[in-house]
Amino acid sequence: MIRCVRLFTGPDEGSHVEVGRLDLAPGRNDDLVSAAMASTRVTVEETAGGGTLAWHTAPVRQLVITLAGTLAFTTRDGEEFTLAPGDVLLAEDTVGSGHQWRLMDADPWRRIYIVLADGSDVPFVPY
Repeated sequence: MIRCVRLFTGPDEGSHVEVGRLDLAPGRNDDLVSAAMASTRVTVEETAGGGTLAWHTAPVRQLVITLAGTLAFTTRDGEEFTLAPGDVLLAEDTVGSGHQWRLMDADPWRRIYIVLADGSDVPFVPY
């Protein structure tokens, strides 16, 4: 199971959190595989330990895969969640009240951003 946290804008224009997983099905070589997702670009980023980012929205609809570092996220309405290495964030709150994050320890946050193509479905399944 691959944990996925969806951050989205609700009808109230607030950022909200939904925790779930990425849907995987049997594939070749006895692996579990997701459906294909179209993307437009991929980048890798690192933020030094102790980093924070004040209130903001996602710049684009994207997947963020955490490789290292543990983060605490908060929405303006007080919803909270944590991301750890191996977690995937589905950032869809491109408008609205936004969110903020902070690194919880001295480790850097290393991550991969995958910008999703318009209309690309993500096999997110809420718990």
